[in-house]
Amino acid sequence: MLGELWSFQGRYRTLHLTWFAFFLTFVVWFNLAPLATTVQADFGLSVPQIRTLAICNVALTVPARILIGMLLDKFGPRITYSTLLVYAAFPCLLFATAQDFNQLVIARLLLSIVGAGFVIGIRMVAEWFPPKEIGLAEGIYGGWGNFGSAFSALTLVIVAGWLSFSGGADLGGVVLNWRGAIALTGIIAAVYGVIYFFNVSDTPPGKTYQKPAKTAGLEVTSMRDFWGLLGMNVPFAAILVVLAWRLQKVNFLDAGGYTLALLLVLAWFIFQTWGIIRTNSDLISGAKTYPKEDRYDFKQVAVLELTYIVNFGSELAVVSMLPTFFETTFSLPKATAGILASAFAFVNLVARPGGGLLSDRLGSRKNTMGFLTMGLGIGYLVMSLIKPGTFTGGVGIAVAVVLTMACSFFVQAGEGATFAMVPLVKRRVTGQIAGMVGAYGNVGAVAYLTIYSLLPVWMGGDTKDPSPAIVAASNSAFFQVLGIAGLIVGFLCYFFLREPKGSFAEEHEGETAVAQA
Repeated sequence: MLGELWSFQGRYRTLHLTWFAFFLTFVVWFNLAPLATTVQADFGLSVPQIRTLAICNVALTVPARILIGMLLDKFGPRITYSTLLVYAAFPCLLFATAQDFNQLVIARLLLSIVGAGFVIGIRMVAEWFPPKEIGLAEGIYGGWGNFGSAFSALTLVIVAGWLSFSGGADLGGVVLNWRGAIALTGIIAAVYGVIYFFNVSDTPPGKTYQKPAKTAGLEVTSMRDFWGLLGMNVPFAAILVVLAWRLQKVNFLDAGGYTLALLLVLAWFIFQTWGIIRTNSDLISGAKTYPKEDRYDFKQVAVLELTYIVNFGSELAVVSMLPTFFETTFSLPKATAGILASAFAFVNLVARPGGGLLSDRLGSRKNTMGFLTMGLGIGYLVMSLIKPGTFTGGVGIAVAVVLTMACSFFVQAGEGATFAMVPLVKRRVTGQIAGMVGAYGNVGAVAYLTIYSLLPVWMGGDTKDPSPAIVAASNSAFFQVLGIAGLIVGFLCYFFLREPKGSFAEEHEGETAVAQA
């Protein structure tokens, strides 16, 4: 496969077109981060307000990934991805033309939906690649596409600066600079959405796109799995409650708004639960019994959701705090600390495909998943030892960066190994499974970041101006939390995760041999 990767023919053409679609969704999703201070200065926003925009940027991603998974299984990845890419232009333009804080919030909430694009390509790639190669293919899709966040950080400031320097263009009295840069990301995504629609198909010639009979909720094949599915849906609602609570804490929501937000979360949870009941009504009533060969174990999905909490969830959390960690630990300038922290994200280019490749080559996807998850747990525990005074000077900083990159490899390789297994659980509901697993990554990020924000208080400090000692202790404790969580989930992988049927087969379950175009 590695030798044919650059051919841009057949399945590899679809892979390249699809990872670039994911890349653009991440460029759009992360287009605020590099321009946040400029936006803050332009609107005169307070620190709590700019943090509120960051929260809004992920707020709807959790329910969106679940809904996108349902639409994906029903309509196929070609239509779903193209539509999402075209949609991305509207919230980008809304944000770019905003005139007050409330308009910024609405635009970021709508933009957070674009962050759900990842799950679409998981099924597209799975349709085009056989099980024996799916780890590397999904790893390339995820790893190269995920680089869109780093690309935003590296280029959007330059684009905004060029537009400002050149005078930009006038739109309703607003001179485009950062506005033009953000608008441009949405326009490019929309144009590519049209290109994608006319250049891909859901499956290779000769294959049939398998769809579930109902898509209102995930289809399960036993009553035990039904109750397990209901239980694993509770954290989705719980994390939305946490988001609402944080929005109240930064005074974006008053008492009435907070109550309304909680009611909306309750309505979402009821809607989601009712969809699960509707989809599985025949199973619940006893009218349908699945034959053994058509069953799958929902426990597989549950464990993979947990792995994505500790790998992707921790990645999002660590990327958010790592610049501050380097700055406070080594007394570095902000720019230098940001460059060093970017090493964590850059590893993704090779680590996520590497994790998928290991899953393909080591002969056991289960054991690979367990090994990488235990590795990230140990890596975070080692990072907790990096404290002020422990590593000093240029050599000490270099050692810290190497340890950070080594930990990052296990984190992101674990992400690749997770989605090497997701498409093999049950093919006809791959979209919904990918949506749920992906959403759990965001659940983990919000949970970890909430813990991180509360650690100074738990340690007796002041959240507004904690002492350097409290900051150092909080950083160390945070990495310990990540490490212990990784070790626990790694243990669960070894003892509760099962090897998917046909992990290294030439065809997916239920397929016959077909010529891959």
